[in-house]
Amino acid sequence: MALSVSEREAFLAEPHVAALSVSAGTDRGPLTVPIWYQYTPGGEVWVLTSADSRKARLIHEAGRFTLMVERLEPSVRYVSVEGPVTRTLPDTGEQMREMAARYLPAEKVGPYVEFADAQLGEQLAIVMRPQRWLSADLGAM
Repeated sequence: MALSVSEREAFLAEPHVAALSVSAGTDRGPLTVPIWYQYTPGGEVWVLTSADSRKARLIHEAGRFTLMVERLEPSVRYVSVEGPVTRTLPDTGEQMREMAARYLPAEKVGPYVEFADAQLGEQLAIVMRPQRWLSADLGAM
């Protein structure tokens, strides 16, 4: 059964690890990778990635991307959202801290941000406006 607008937005707002897909060109399938993301119901979705990553380059070229999140319990449910990139911003450090706090216990946020600053290089926040949604709750399996 398809989810209502409020159900799909609430589900996407939960801290799932998403599968990000973006076109990799006419002679290849899409690049699909796991990624952390941030979303507030009714707003835009954003992800962080290395400025020099293949993912960032492909998103820039395509001008859009897709995220898909799922769960298996208490019922099989998924939400997929696709749309255009509205802006790309350099990470100020606040985005990295916000993202880490969404996925990690409080005591791990500081060490993760320090690791990211030292090891991951320049990060970009890529913001997408949800345009097309697919969603379903398939019930308990």
